Amino acid sequence: MREAEYTTAQAIVAFTYNSRSPRTNPTHARTGAAPTGRACRTNRQGTHQMVNAIQSPSQNTTTRPRIAFLGCGYLGATYAICFAELGYEVIGYDVDAAKIESFNTGVLPIHEPGLPELLKKNLESGRLRFTTDVQAVADFADVHFICVGTPQRKGEHGADLSYIETAVVDLSKHLSRKVLIVGKSTVPVGTATWVQELVDRHAPEGLGVEVGWSPEFLQESNAMHDVLRPNRIVYASQSEWASQLLKDVHRGILELAAVEDREVPVVETDLATAELVKVAANAFLATKISFINAMADLSEAAGADVVDLARAIGYDQRIGNKFLRAGIGFGGGCLPKDIRALSARAGELGVGESFRFLDEIDTVNNRRRSHAVRSVANLAGRAPGPNGPDLSGVRIAYLGATFKPDTDDIRDSPALDIARRLRSARADVVVYDPEGLENAKAFAPELSFVKTLPEAVAGADVVCAMVPWEEFRTLDPEALGQQVAERRILDGMNAFDPEQWRKHGWSYQGIGR
Repeated sequence: MREAEYTTAQAIVAFTYNSRSPRTNPTHARTGAAPTGRACRTNRQGTHQMVNAIQSPSQNTTTRPRIAFLGCGYLGATYAICFAELGYEVIGYDVDAAKIESFNTGVLPIHEPGLPELLKKNLESGRLRFTTDVQAVADFADVHFICVGTPQRKGEHGADLSYIETAVVDLSKHLSRKVLIVGKSTVPVGTATWVQELVDRHAPEGLGVEVGWSPEFLQESNAMHDVLRPNRIVYASQSEWASQLLKDVHRGILELAAVEDREVPVVETDLATAELVKVAANAFLATKISFINAMADLSEAAGADVVDLARAIGYDQRIGNKFLRAGIGFGGGCLPKDIRALSARAGELGVGESFRFLDEIDTVNNRRRSHAVRSVANLAGRAPGPNGPDLSGVRIAYLGATFKPDTDDIRDSPALDIARRLRSARADVVVYDPEGLENAKAFAPELSFVKTLPEAVAGADVVCAMVPWEEFRTLDPEALGQQVAERRILDGMNAFDPEQWRKHGWSYQGIGR
């Protein structure tokens, strides 16, 4: 196993180009210009020293590898746009013709702050384009990142790798020279070896195409920053040629960090470790979230305040205060499926007993949803019966449908699932979300949707503030009280001061307080 750790300046000093220009052999080495500027370096002993760093990325004319991103969903599109912004020539590929047309006309089909402007800018620069032609992709790029989805298999906990298989096989059949294929999708450990076998089987004989891996760490609503200014870079390769090419690919990120006097840790490791990094991180975060939500249950039963509890334990540097906000649980396209896939893969490898705790983490998380329904029933004075509560005639102003703020993503959204459960209990649920309405309508047509906050809260018997959009976090209790029929609120965000709301005549229910 080859492992290395270094920070921004070390990486820049070490990186010389071994990529091809459009008309040269892919293994032709070219050394970059001497770095200039300053950045802080940490060596393996932890000693700090000042070294030269390179100048602004826009001033660096060294040849860079051409890059393709296969799969232009949230992951691939964000990376494609941001790497073009870093100065690389980039092509994005997807089988969805309507999506590709949207990108090529400068219309971003997802909501991500800051990304629409970068899309238009880099289309105009000529560095970025999108296509449905896999042959054009194969001819264009030196490095191909696989960014397709890996959803949960139907009826199982394991990951569905069919999209990866299709993308890799289609690309491999169209290759005519040696390239590097790099997985970026979140996958079960061992996938890279299988992908290499697919490439060897389907690529023309003798090309020597190699497979590497470099996990992504995007947070929706902060994705542009996470690509351009990541808190770490992790990758794995199988040869010095591939290792150098991956360094070339990431050089633009490190140049930007040097210009801004930041450090970006770089971890070069083996394929299996690179595959495990993302799922291990997500499993840890999920554990932390479910832990504080379990403490919220205990706090409610004991008359404690989980917000104060989280603040107190968060001061312990071994624990930290991030991901310690009790609420309605985690969702989205990553954490739920990733902890299930990790547990399933551990079982396949014979160590499933060590990961049984992840099943309980998942159970605690899903229990938040039924807990929220009971809280609404209690606020409305409708005690749940043996078949759950009957909320007939209760009008609920439901604020939030996405799985988190500043996105339009509703995948496995706890908020949207709770809204549907309330509707199943015969409540009149009126949903408002700043960005996720269209996606929510398509997924949950049984709910009522409105386009403004005043429309949602008018005449409400209960207000459910579920997703911490800024518009909801800054609600004024007195002004809101003038618009509703009854002053009752479920603070699923734990964003409000209970005493302040109660002072204005509200029946307030938070999470764990």
